[in-house]
Amino acid sequence: MPCCEVPPGALSALRGLHLPPDPGLVRPGVLAAVVAGLVLAGLVAWLWPRWRARPVRRAALAELAAARALPPAERRLALARLSRRLARSLGVEGPAGLDAALRTDFFGRGPGRVLTEALYAPGPVPDLSAAEAGLARLVAGLRA
Repeated sequence: MPCCEVPPGALSALRGLHLPPDPGLVRPGVLAAVVAGLVLAGLVAWLWPRWRARPVRRAALAELAAARALPPAERRLALARLSRRLARSLGVEGPAGLDAALRTDFFGRGPGRVLTEALYAPGPVPDLSAAEAGLARLVAGLRA
């Protein structure tokens, strides 16, 4: 049998060109994927500010908890460093800038003064419980 010979009846079984069946205007699977993508994008857009705000507050609260285990002199320095780091993360200059940004007088006239004045002065360490509690309230109230 030569290569170009076709057995009789072989071509009669072939059908002509045709289009695939019409899928309709809307495919349920594609529509479900688009809706799920839009819902996911909306959820991320809604949660993004909340996720962005939490690391600063979480880190500050973790540093406060770690400072509680330190001796009084070292605790005072750790709390002062925390207040300065918090000011930098909020984009203000030092504890006075924190007072202005948070609309408080905690560092200027309140118990937070022990964290800004005479940190390295000799003598007994002042009571830090009020400063620590006030700093914890300020950190807990942060939205940034």
